[in-house]
Amino acid sequence: MPEITLSLPAVLGLLALFLIVGAALVFVVMRMTGGASTNTLAQGTSTITPTFTITPTPTEALTETPIPTATIQPPHDYKIATGDTCTSIAVSFGVSVQSIIILNNLPVACNTLSIGQSIKIPYPTPTPLPQATATLESAQATLAACDKVIYTVQANDTLGGISANYAVPAEAIKSYNGLPTDSVYLNMNLVIPLCERAATPGPTPTPTTPPPYPAANLLLPADGTSFTLANDNITLQWASIGALRANEAYTVVIEDVTEGQGRRLVGYVNDTKYIVPVSFRPKDSTPHIYRWYISTVRQTSTDEQGQPVWEPAGENSTQRVFSWQGVAPEATPKP
Repeated sequence: MPEITLSLPAVLGLLALFLIVGAALVFVVMRMTGGASTNTLAQGTSTITPTFTITPTPTEALTETPIPTATIQPPHDYKIATGDTCTSIAVSFGVSVQSIIILNNLPVACNTLSIGQSIKIPYPTPTPLPQATATLESAQATLAACDKVIYTVQANDTLGGISANYAVPAEAIKSYNGLPTDSVYLNMNLVIPLCERAATPGPTPTPTTPPPYPAANLLLPADGTSFTLANDNITLQWASIGALRANEAYTVVIEDVTEGQGRRLVGYVNDTKYIVPVSFRPKDSTPHIYRWYISTVRQTSTDEQGQPVWEPAGENSTQRVFSWQGVAPEATPKP
């Protein structure tokens, strides 16, 4: 092989040439790569997606409402005039004598005031408002203010009788006790609203029994009147003894004297007359003698059958008699 010999300057020159050529190649490659990237970006369509940033809303902090407090105002000056005393000054300004004495360092007797002297008068101490109290509604206030008594139902008591004894309407008693009907039972406790009385209540809730009524005067028929077959019924009449109460009545007693006490008729009316029914006519042809009288009675209760129980409330009237024929006598057979 032929041997090539290069000098040192030639070697350095070749090395420099290689470096320059390499650098040029690198430059060209980089230019070409950069241009392609630039063209690609220029030809492509880029889509920009907006990004929303949610900013949290600050939470409003609740601020406590400060409780108002009384502002202490400074005292004001006052000059003593003729006739002024600590008491009169305190009354005029609505403060206590003790507050004036303490604020001005006066003696306890407060007897050193002189005309023209200047003293300090404190402002009155604000009085705190009273706490709110529970206020009843109008209907509840009326109910609470009503005077009431408790009554225990006795044997033979009725709602009507209790109502009459206390002069309180039966509907008011039912309303206060929540009764759906007029029925009451033994040992039942009833609230009696005395404030519902029609008349002015007396000093005590205990019902007062009125005095007995006088005897009534009988009017018709006259004593000893005779009635025949033409009279289908007989009307008894008497004079009024006055206005009867709701639980009072006249009682009429009629006895068939001829037939004996086994045939007796008792009636109750509020009027001043009574019609003897035709059913009480004698059953035979003999005229019968009837005795009759009247009196006043008062209902106190009812029996087990719901019938009223009466008690005397006045004197009996005088007694009268009348005769009444039942049927025509039979004809005497001829022999």
